[in-house]
Amino acid sequence: MSRIYITKELKQLVTQRADCLCEYCLISEEDSGGCQFDHIISIKHGGETTAENLAYSCLYCNLNKGTDLGSIIWRTGELVRFFNPRRDRWSEHFRLEGATIQPLTEIGEVTERIFQFNQSDRILETQLLIDVNRYPSPPALKRIND
Repeated sequence: MSRIYITKELKQLVTQRADCLCEYCLISEEDSGGCQFDHIISIKHGGETTAENLAYSCLYCNLNKGTDLGSIIWRTGELVRFFNPRRDRWSEHFRLEGATIQPLTEIGEVTERIFQFNQSDRILETQLLIDVNRYPSPPALKRIND
């Protein structure tokens, strides 16, 4: 498997645009143990290494997403794309309720399920961050209330 080169300048742009937050679960880079550069549309699906196709993603969200583009809504059988931080507003697809991220739309539903936002270990981590006033951070609150 070949490695994708992302320039220092592009990394800096993506990181700053994200306010050092995972653009999916809104955990800060500092609290997540670091973030990665996610190809929203993966290379294998024809995605390019451009600012428009890169998101800042914590390890958990990025590993759970993998190269997937979406998932099935089981009650309808419909294939639905994942949340795209370049096209979508977080507050239109999710709501923060305590330590859980509740989906508001089908896009939110498939993203929450596949990215495992509300898996027990992640909820525990988020609750601990809430208890020490580190989540949601001011930049995360802006996205939550946007």
